[in-house]
Amino acid sequence: MPAAIDPATLRIAGLTRLSTVDWPDKLVATVFLQGCPWDCFYCHNPALRAPRAPAAMSWQTLRAFLKKRRGLLDGVVFSGGEPTMQPALPAAIAAVRQLGFAVGLHTAGIYPAALARILPYIDWVGLDIKTSKRLYERVTGYSNSAERSWGSLSVVLAESAARASTNRPLDYEVRTTVHPEAADAAELAVLGHRLADAGVTCWALQRFRSEGTRIPLPRVGEASYEVSLDTVPGERFARFAVR
Repeated sequence: MPAAIDPATLRIAGLTRLSTVDWPDKLVATVFLQGCPWDCFYCHNPALRAPRAPAAMSWQTLRAFLKKRRGLLDGVVFSGGEPTMQPALPAAIAAVRQLGFAVGLHTAGIYPAALARILPYIDWVGLDIKTSKRLYERVTGYSNSAERSWGSLSVVLAESAARASTNRPLDYEVRTTVHPEAADAAELAVLGHRLADAGVTCWALQRFRSEGTRIPLPRVGEASYEVSLDTVPGERFARFAVR
């Protein structure tokens, strides 16, 4: 584990005490961490962007809660915001593992080097790949965001391959939020093929949620999803889901 910073400095924005959706097929607690440097137009958690916002829960309170849930939960997921933005994350992961929990991670892949350092201690990753490289800036508001996320995809695939024959394989899911401004039907098809060509075996499409976005966005109707999904090459993935 990388050199640890006291987990007491972790900025915890919130806690879902019981979730069946944040790690597929697992019963978990989800810890939301404060801070994200990107400004995705469809983000439904904009309040989590500010990295120095006051913590809603202390590390000590979280740890006490988790100690009481040993034997009842399969694992703990760190989400955000962007959890890899927090220097105390490695220490928090180590502490959670010491309590006997498997550890999952939600990330947009913003910090590939930080992700590479903690991946050996992660059991499952949900990695957001928002769109094809040429459209990334439209979604995130930052010019080098495509290189970061797609670089993190390479990191995840390499770690997964390295651990494939071990007794502790790395499971992962690449996730894409479906919104026509991020990728239309044709672009989603291109993205699907590029992910499959890169070696991705698990891809999940997430329906855009209009609630909580920083700017009012219209709902995307069911008909739009159907048109988009008609062109998606789901058959190229060992696991493909639409949520």
